[in-house]
Amino acid sequence: MKHFAAYVTKFAKPIIAIWIVLFVLLAYFAIQLPSKLQGDGFFVDDEHVRVTEQLSETFDLPAKTIFVLFQNQSDEQIEALLTELKNINEISSITSPIGVANLNKDGYAYALLDFDNTITDFFPIIDEIRKVIGENPSVSITGEPVISKDINTASQKDLMKAEAIGIPIALVVLLLAFGTVVASLLPILVGGATVIMALGIVALLGDTFNLSIFVLNIVPMLGLALSIDFALLFINRYREERNMDSVESSVQTAIQTAGRSIIFSALCVMIGLGAMVIINVEIFQNIALGGTIVVFLAVITALTLLPALIVLLGDRINKGRLFRIKPTASRWQRFAALVMKRPVMIIVIALILLIIAMVPIKDIKLTIPSTESLPASYESRQTFDTLDEQFGIASETPVFLLAENYESWNSTEGREKIFDIQQKLLDDPLVERVTSMFTAANIDSVEMWEMTNNQPQAPGVLDAVADNFIQDDKMYLIAYLNADSASSEAQAFVREWQQADLGVDFGLSGRAKFNQEIFDEIADKIGIALIIILTSTFIILMIAFRSILIPLKAIIMNIIGLGSTFGILVYIFQYGHFGIAEGTIVLIIPVIVFCLVFGLSMDYEVFLISRIQEEYLKGSSNTRATVDGLVSTSKIITSAALIMIVITGAFAFTDVMPVKQIGIGIAIAVAIDATIIRLMLVPSFMKLFGDWNWWLPFKKTNR
Repeated sequence: MKHFAAYVTKFAKPIIAIWIVLFVLLAYFAIQLPSKLQGDGFFVDDEHVRVTEQLSETFDLPAKTIFVLFQNQSDEQIEALLTELKNINEISSITSPIGVANLNKDGYAYALLDFDNTITDFFPIIDEIRKVIGENPSVSITGEPVISKDINTASQKDLMKAEAIGIPIALVVLLLAFGTVVASLLPILVGGATVIMALGIVALLGDTFNLSIFVLNIVPMLGLALSIDFALLFINRYREERNMDSVESSVQTAIQTAGRSIIFSALCVMIGLGAMVIINVEIFQNIALGGTIVVFLAVITALTLLPALIVLLGDRINKGRLFRIKPTASRWQRFAALVMKRPVMIIVIALILLIIAMVPIKDIKLTIPSTESLPASYESRQTFDTLDEQFGIASETPVFLLAENYESWNSTEGREKIFDIQQKLLDDPLVERVTSMFTAANIDSVEMWEMTNNQPQAPGVLDAVADNFIQDDKMYLIAYLNADSASSEAQAFVREWQQADLGVDFGLSGRAKFNQEIFDEIADKIGIALIIILTSTFIILMIAFRSILIPLKAIIMNIIGLGSTFGILVYIFQYGHFGIAEGTIVLIIPVIVFCLVFGLSMDYEVFLISRIQEEYLKGSSNTRATVDGLVSTSKIITSAALIMIVITGAFAFTDVMPVKQIGIGIAIAVAIDATIIRLMLVPSFMKLFGDWNWWLPFKKTNR
């Protein structure tokens, strides 16, 4: 680090120039990112996708559908609008409600616009449909593609809202920490540049990867909070050194000390992000990709751009002084003395508080969000709710079964196989009804089918019906379940049936199958992800601090703190408190919050323990080093945590529910970590274990 630090201070101006060029180039691409975001990221490339694609290709079943809702419109008005919509080439078929009883009710009617699986970008198509509809308040559209586009729009608005709330408050925290305008603006400047460049890189990768709309919130949330935290730590250490040394030497010392902490902290965060990659769900892949990029950039800018700017500014970093920072060492000294005097009492009190917060976890209910992710104020959400209320479009749970038979389905044996599968499904208590070639023709046996189809006066009368369900070696039918697609019963049904022996190769699809695949993928891989995070974090901290106990304690306390966080999330979102209606926890929240916060919270562990270790290696006793480390870092940890809480907590005021839950979850976890854990439990355990804190097998000396 010594040679690197000297290089940065020597070539400060060229470094700044390079970053300016990179910023301009990547900012150009960052602007294009929203147009490249599609879907909510709840996607697994598994059986559901393959079966859906085959149904679309073979039987022309729609891969996606957009609903057009009409209210108090005449047949002539409906027909005129649908005629205009036929001019949109991407629409594969239109189902009109005119003359169709089940598409009309109490002044409401709806049409279906179907699309095949070749369409990947629905946003321009939706814009075109809305242009055709115009300002008619009696006509509106909804459906998965429309809701996805509106969530994209809502996410952009949420980001602006969160930044408008979080950045000014973060600036106030920085002013209270530094006392000068220039020093306070510097972390926000570097953080903003880091986020924009990261978004630009993500946009460049958008042509290679499918990107979730939530990337637009997660990357800025994580990048801005971490960048400002890193800058706060770096500037604080620089100003300490500047009281005793030159600008260049102080910057070099800050790179070698604070820079080391930043690198280890970022490694812990990137481990948490990287562990999500093994969960083959698109949103985890996206967050891992975008998060790793922004964290990596945050480290690079903190160790190159920030110190280069400080070298260029010199003592002008203290320009715009609003007030002088009052020393707080005596206050933290008293607090540290209390901790050292009553470590057992403090540990007991802290653990009682954390365990109480964990209690609601027993009631946690995890679901995959759909329309409820979108704020109720959006027209597509209101339209969907109206369609569900009037026509029950969300109440049905169809499960598609696509089978392949190497012999003819149109033979007697083939028809008997179809009828046998149909009857097995109907025998299942969860199946309400089945749609097949037999039920469509209102025929209840193979014998009746063949007798009817072989009538001399109308031979082959049922062939047209059969063609709707049989093509070459493929056949499909639909089972409708009397359970919600998100229910454990529906998931158990498809899980059991995919293992059934029907005498033919088959696959399943439908919302219940989709949900089951998401749940099972997470359940199957989360254990591996946790092992990766825990093991890697342990090794990194062991190397950083040359200790067994310190990383072990850090991991255990992190797990306890995160357990408390999840309990509080259940209390807020599931029980319905603080103005939030009763609901559920989005399935991905525990995984994302654990993976992100486990790394983020290590920031404060590294900041604190690094300073304690520094004092210990200088010759201080374990207790003296703990007190000095706590006193010297408590203010900066508190300020850093406040900024993290403000930046992520600002998303509490946003409207997209998964983003709101992620923001609040991270804010709560950081608050618990920076107060109860880092300021109470860590120093208390440091006191209790004494020199054993620094024990490592085969280490020759503790100093």
